[in-house]
Amino acid sequence: MFELLTDKLEGIFRKLSGKGVLTEKNISDALREIRLALLEADVNYKVAKEFIENVKQKAIGQEVLRSVTPAQQIVKIIHDELVEVLGGSYQPFSPQKGKLNVVLLVGLQGSGKTTCAGKLAFRYKKQGFRPMLVASDIHRPAAIHQLQVVGNQCGVSVFTRGDSVPAHKIARAGLEEAERKGYDLVIIDTAGRLHIDEMKMDEIVKIKEITNPQYTLLVADTMTGQDAVNSAKIFNEKVGIDGVYLSKMDGDARGGAALSIKHVTGKPIVFIGTGEKLDALDEFHPDRIASRILGMGDVVSLVEKAQESFDAKQALEMQK
Repeated sequence: MFELLTDKLEGIFRKLSGKGVLTEKNISDALREIRLALLEADVNYKVAKEFIENVKQKAIGQEVLRSVTPAQQIVKIIHDELVEVLGGSYQPFSPQKGKLNVVLLVGLQGSGKTTCAGKLAFRYKKQGFRPMLVASDIHRPAAIHQLQVVGNQCGVSVFTRGDSVPAHKIARAGLEEAERKGYDLVIIDTAGRLHIDEMKMDEIVKIKEITNPQYTLLVADTMTGQDAVNSAKIFNEKVGIDGVYLSKMDGDARGGAALSIKHVTGKPIVFIGTGEKLDALDEFHPDRIASRILGMGDVVSLVEKAQESFDAKQALEMQK
């Protein structure tokens, strides 16, 4: 993931590191190349523009630290700005023990909702929860059977009433069943649509009103790039989402959706899918992802240490 962007950025940083002193022109030229690299990685153009503006303001006129090169400082500034674009600090999904937690999964058809439901159930079952999956996708052929197969793989119950009962009634009956049998995590799989303009949100809105979920998680396929970002925006406007799960991150060399969704929706990316297996689910930590994109975690650490000693030196001078 992010392979194309990482390669481009490493090339730009190599050019910068060959210069002893960075001028405003050096920085502007590098930022122009970085902006092109972001756009080629399918990052939303508004996000790319704002990113470059923020980096430029922080880079020009920056006080140079003695123990690092100017190029290394630029890397650190870009790293910090990437962290912000990706969501700042990690915002976990934290179901509560001892109460019924309801998670509603929404997204386009084919985005990976059913697989996501299984991965979440598998993850939280290992943490001591009693999950139950609810099959309320009554539109897609074999959707219920697919969820039952996933449920069997991770060893959790799947609630279904077939495809002739309205989806919202299935969801409500699933909650009643969970309360009766003492399940504490209910994950509701809903129907998707093929295209944004064809989406009928009414059914999902009705399910949400009836089930009152603690968490509405959008499942977005990163392979669809800006379509994933656009669908996230619409789902957030029409249904309201709390967080995003990005599926198929292992197959996306560009990563534009990951760099755009938080900025466009204001909602955090919580999980990423990194494969087909049930345990191929990672928490989304913006700082770790930023370091991975840059491929330069060691440089970031070096500048942080230099900043600490720089601050200590300033404090000592003030004391004097």
